[in-house]
Amino acid sequence: MTSKPHYEILDGLRGVAALLVVLFHIFEVHSHGDHSKQIINHGYLAVDFFFMLSGFVISYAYDDRWERMTLKDFFKRRIIRLHPMIIIGMIIGAVLFYFQDSAGLGWGGIHEVPVWKMLVVMVIGFTLIPVGKGLDIRGWEEMHPLNGPAWSLFYEYIANIVYALFLRRVTKVILALLVVIAAGITIHYTLTNANGNLIGGWSLEPHQLRIGFTRLAFPFLAGMILAQTAKLKFTRNAFLTASLLLVLILSVPHIGGIDNLWINGLYECFCLMIIFPLIVWLGAGGKVKGKRASRLCKFLGDISYPIYITHFPIIYIYMAWVTNNNLTLEQSWHVGILCAIIAIIVAYLSMRFYDLPVREWLRKRFLSKSDGFL
Repeated sequence: MTSKPHYEILDGLRGVAALLVVLFHIFEVHSHGDHSKQIINHGYLAVDFFFMLSGFVISYAYDDRWERMTLKDFFKRRIIRLHPMIIIGMIIGAVLFYFQDSAGLGWGGIHEVPVWKMLVVMVIGFTLIPVGKGLDIRGWEEMHPLNGPAWSLFYEYIANIVYALFLRRVTKVILALLVVIAAGITIHYTLTNANGNLIGGWSLEPHQLRIGFTRLAFPFLAGMILAQTAKLKFTRNAFLTASLLLVLILSVPHIGGIDNLWINGLYECFCLMIIFPLIVWLGAGGKVKGKRASRLCKFLGDISYPIYITHFPIIYIYMAWVTNNNLTLEQSWHVGILCAIIAIIVAYLSMRFYDLPVREWLRKRFLSKSDGFL
């Protein structure tokens, strides 16, 4: 089977967004729960950008394969692509768990959590099945207490299942209608919720589940319809332009103030529904020129998923250290930078010596040579 052209720039943009997530979480440590004052204020929207990229790439890669591909084949491909790093992310979270004790964060009981209970949470985490309050060993009601960002992979899997069972079959007209409906739901929630933003989705609590599904629906569907209908146009310096645009919109301070939260919500809708599709369109239509640029995009793409799914256990430690010692950003910025560097190194080593070899073994073991691989 002939391979389709690979979107190198989209890989690079995914890496840029993943690095912004790391920086967002480092600065979040110093926000004391007030996201309106946080540096890289809208970094959490990188998750919504990931969902849009996922919808685009899955539709592009698989829509025309279904005559020669079964549901089983599709799910094998997606599990092989995503699941090895979920497992290593949970292992890293377990190894670092007892270094994260902090009464100031409500984690003062971490040292009292039995090892067997922590290991049970880890094993359940391997399956990506969320845990309830009975296994909330951190105290933040996270569906994955050892590695918080795994919540978005839970929704990613749901999107993959819905795509395979339903969305791949719908016409473009119906898909466009679903995009409009999802946009309406997103706009309504974003403009009316008590926080004026799209933050949330990491808990099994009903309101958090609503946020999670709201954040998933529009970008994933919009990514699909972009892949199916957009007429791509070559743009010079597409990677640089799209990267700068992504950094800019995710770094914009909170807009509107406490009395006009809806303005910030309107800005987030603008990012989600106008700017993100533009960035994906620029990235898909652009070309990488030169070996250095190509290597940069490949490196960023290669570490994007590993750094996203492994960095937060490191941030938990930084968060506990800062809180326990009542440190400001000015006092701890150098350690924050060190955490970012360590996160990149851990991601690279995980990718190079674990993820790639394991996926290659799984591909040879469970996929035929004619299957291709994503």
